[in-house]
Formats: sequence, C-alpha cells, structure tokens
Amino acid sequence: MRLLSTPSDRVARSPVRHPLFARYYVRASAGAETRLGMAGIRERLIAGLSGRVIEIGAGNGLNFAHYPGAVAEVVAIEPEPLLRQLALESAVRSQVPVDVVPGAAEALPVKSEAFDAAVLCLVLCSVRDVTRALGEVRRVLRPGGQVRFFEHGRGGGRLMRLTQRTLDATVYPPLFGGCHLSRDPVAALRAAGFELGPHRRVLLPEKGPTLPTSYCALGTAWRPDEPGAR
Repeated sequence: MRLLSTPSDRVARSPVRHPLFARYYVRASAGAETRLGMAGIRERLIAGLSGRVIEIGAGNGLNFAHYPGAVAEVVAIEPEPLLRQLALESAVRSQVPVDVVPGAAEALPVKSEAFDAAVLCLVLCSVRDVTRALGEVRRVLRPGGQVRFFEHGRGGGRLMRLTQRTLDATVYPPLFGGCHLSRDPVAALRAAGFELGPHRRVLLPEKGPTLPTSYCALGTAWRPDEPGAR
C-alpha cells in the first residue's frame, strides 16, 4: 500500500494474539449491534467523514459498513490475527475502499500527516501504551485533522471506580484481551495535545444494570493546525 512506511524504530514490541478473547468478542459484538444499540453509535461516530481515514484497532470490521461515500480510503489497523481476517472479509463488502493491515497502535505502519481523520472505537482501553498510541495518531493526522472516538472507561461513583481499578489490577486485562476499565479516554486525548470538540457521555446499556464497562464517551477531537504544532 502506498501509505505504508515501516522504519525500524517503529516496529511493534511483540505480536498481539488473543485467540480466545477474539472469539468471544466476535460473538459479543454481533449481539451488541442491536441489543446495545452499537450500530446506531457506529453510524453517529463516522457520519460526515471524508478523505483518507485511518481506523485504529478495527476489530472484526463492524464500522466499515457505516463509512459514507465521501471517504476516499480507509486504512484499518488490526493486530489480532483472527479479528484481522474477519475485518478483511468485512472490507470486501464495504462501499468504500478499505485496506486492512497488521500493526500496533503504538507503532502505526503509515507515513506522517497522511490522513484527514482517525477513528478510535473501543481501542484505547486495550492498547499497551495510551500516550504513545495517541502520539502516533497525532503524527499520522494532517494538521487540523480530526479524531472520532467512542471509548469506554472510568465512570460512576466512588465504589464503581474502586471496582474498575480492582478489576484492572487483577483479572480483567488477562481475561479480556488487555482491556482496562478505569482509563480516561477524554483526559488522555487532551493530555496528548488534541483539541476536544463536542463529546458526550454514553451509558451502555442505556437501560438496565450499570456495569463497570458501561461508561463511554462519544465525540470529536482535532489535531491543532498551528504552525509547528506537533
């Protein structure tokens, strides 16, 4: 692919393989499209995008069907082999060109300032290094490029946040593909130098029990376009 660039200092530290979690995720994500309203969230997440887009942590490719025709190309990064294979199958059915390639969020195998937008959908919870990953997002976006994000993370009252931290320190990441419950995606984007645009809290499920995974944020951010901003 013409955008690929793999300098030696950006090689991922080790492969990402979560075969059991990947199989679970495929089943759970399919049910969530209707049961939790994820299809509608994906539609809102991606609506209005145009130009070249990079999607980081594409999973099994459920976002691909929602990209509008104004998108010229999607480069979808997915490190997990099973999910990447399913994403390739989803890409064939997409109405816009989608290239699915292996790679880690902390070492994106693409050129700098090559994209008009980046899509982050339920990925910051599981990257190994949030700061480095968002630094890579900023690197590959053109000045003024936008980030569309839908992420789950820290939320609720004192007891819920304690539960999230406890699960993060014990069983949750090993069981769920490295996923963490208590990260703060909005704060992380701000700390990485992005300008926050409209964003709002979303609870999943909207009705029913509130779970440690329920606290989500849906919104937009931008890479600053000031001269010299990096």
